[in-house]
Amino acid sequence: MKQERFHISLYVIIPFIFAGFAIFSALLAYRVTRYGIEAKSDPATWVFWLIIAISLLAFGTGLALVRFLLRPVEEFVRKASELPALKAAGEGQKKGGDKLAQFASVFDRVTTVLSRIDARHFFPEIVGESVAIRGIFSLIMKVAPSDTTVLILGESGTGKELVATSLHAHSHRKDKPFVKLNCAAIPRELLESELFGHEKGAFTGASAFKPGKFDLAAGGTIFLDEIGDMPLELQAKILRVLQEKEFYRVGGTRTVKVDVRFIASTNKNLEKLVEEGAFREDLYYRLSAFSLHLPPLRERKEDIPLLVDHFLQKAPKKIDISSVALQMLMAYPWPGNIRELKNVIEAAALIAEGGHIEPAQLPEKITRIFDELPPDSEIRLPATMSLDEKLNEIERNLIIEALIKTGGVQSRATELLGINQRSLWHRIRKLGIDVKSIKKYESRVSA
Repeated sequence: MKQERFHISLYVIIPFIFAGFAIFSALLAYRVTRYGIEAKSDPATWVFWLIIAISLLAFGTGLALVRFLLRPVEEFVRKASELPALKAAGEGQKKGGDKLAQFASVFDRVTTVLSRIDARHFFPEIVGESVAIRGIFSLIMKVAPSDTTVLILGESGTGKELVATSLHAHSHRKDKPFVKLNCAAIPRELLESELFGHEKGAFTGASAFKPGKFDLAAGGTIFLDEIGDMPLELQAKILRVLQEKEFYRVGGTRTVKVDVRFIASTNKNLEKLVEEGAFREDLYYRLSAFSLHLPPLRERKEDIPLLVDHFLQKAPKKIDISSVALQMLMAYPWPGNIRELKNVIEAAALIAEGGHIEPAQLPEKITRIFDELPPDSEIRLPATMSLDEKLNEIERNLIIEALIKTGGVQSRATELLGINQRSLWHRIRKLGIDVKSIKKYESRVSA
């Protein structure tokens, strides 16, 4: 017969122990004082020795209790600190300090490593482990289970379609259809028919009934990419679908009810389009119920080594990249983002010789970053960036370049940068640079 066990919370046990100890001390002090009075001796002497005894007993009890509670924590911290992953995550952090500071440091590193594991487990199709991209993953996990409309914002090539796919894959509609449509790729006169379908004879050439994307997505998710390019007259009909969950087919006379999760994306500034009258204000507010801002590649450069490795693994032949070539890729601002990086790696892999991509196989626009450039060079920081943004970008590039040259070893990077180790650590945290990604790739290349 299985013996039942009762579990009591430490929040109950510890206060109960101290309360009981206080009551016991008060009763004992009362008894000792009364005994001294009855024995006609000075009770102060008895009370003094009682205080000494109680203090020693309290000290011993507290020490035993703390040791009992902290022993498993200390054992966990000791074992965790010996793991290579946590050593890499904690490199550059200040050593020493009290126990609580050490515990907090290890727990913080454990959280970081676990978040990376979560990223690889739940989002295998999205390559990246930087702080910026892990923040996006966290938001996806929060909004995906609901039916909230999501607007994905980001420059071209940042992976908006992959994020939309992940939103659907982690929703309760994951077993239902996921239908995609690029609004910029369909001619204006055909876009309405593509979305809502048409009845037979609705227009010249409509020889048969055709279901639209909303029909195909019934019960699932519809993703409208580049919705900022949608004509104004069609935006009103999209708004009706969002509000009323119904639409008219082209040439139809009856409404069609539809149940879909709505996701949209754009690389345009919709607020500016609203001001210019090129986008409906009511539709914009309806779409932006929840917005995801995807960071451009230049703001998550520590993910570049992972992305490069991912693209190289898909190359038709086994190939890697030299450290100098990787430094050049890290320094380039990537206006085309991940899509541009993918094209560059694929082209370089095809012409590379000897199993290595060298600077000679990279486009001139990338290799000349390490040359002396005139003041009017096209790779200058955009004029639209604020002074703080420009300073942060310059600082980020310098730190990442130093980390690449030193294989992610922060102590050596400080020598190149001319700053102390504590200052470098604070700058890395402020800018959200993921040292582990850089070091992981360097160790893989040198293996």
